[in-house]
Amino acid sequence: QVQVVESGGGLVQPGGSLRLSCVASGFTADYYTIGWFRQAPGRELERVSCLSTSDTSADYADSVKGRFTISRDNAKNTVYLQMNSLKAEDTAIYYCAAGTFGGYCADYEMHEYDYWGQGTQVTVSS
Repeated sequence: QVQVVESGGGLVQPGGSLRLSCVASGFTADYYTIGWFRQAPGRELERVSCLSTSDTSADYADSVKGRFTISRDNAKNTVYLQMNSLKAEDTAIYYCAAGTFGGYCADYEMHEYDYWGQGTQVTVSS
């Protein structure tokens, strides 16, 4: 069964850090493009970051550039989202998704991703 499962969310103070994990099962994560998305209350789902197959390209939303880093550990079949200098506006449910497409990951829309996780809550508050 193909699935992705997120973990690592929680409550953190502004300026703090969290690392989210996206564990893939039923497929080799390195062969898929992985995207991280988030949805804040009352807002639309947005892409935060993506990483192409074999790490050929990565992209970040302007709002997180310089603060978030996406990376992949093939031995663990896991993609991470390291989030530093967190702000209240980063509060959202974070989802990871896997897509079977290659090339530049930023060229693809969220509906093109094939497998989605259930999400993990990130709350940034003092």
